[in-house]
Amino acid sequence: MKAALKGGEKERLVTIRMLLAAIQQKEIDERIELNDAQIIAVAEKLVKQRRESAGLFRQGGREELATQEEAEILILKAYLPKPMSDAELAALIDEVIRESGASSVKEMGQVMGQIKTRAQGRADMAKVSQQVRSRLG
Repeated sequence: MKAALKGGEKERLVTIRMLLAAIQQKEIDERIELNDAQIIAVAEKLVKQRRESAGLFRQGGREELATQEEAEILILKAYLPKPMSDAELAALIDEVIRESGASSVKEMGQVMGQIKTRAQGRADMAKVSQQVRSRLG
């Protein structure tokens, strides 16, 4: 935050403050101090909200606002863990399916729960869900 402040990076500073405010709000609402996993979840939620907003802005013909949302996404992603590669993700999915003994879509929730804990902040869960569904379906 200090670097953004000293460097005059206004967009980065606003985005960092937004993230800190979201973290503080969650801590106040739940009366707890967030651990790293919970902070990552808050950042992921903000990224997801920005993606949805950018899509809606594009549909409404507001390209400049969509571009601003995407810039915020890039800044937020810098504070998330490095994403898993497609090969790493496929290996993790196969491993969890094998360990859990899942064989049908009915057991998808159990598989997704285990993957979510292992890939926290490192994988887009919507894509993971599609891959798990195709393997179990």
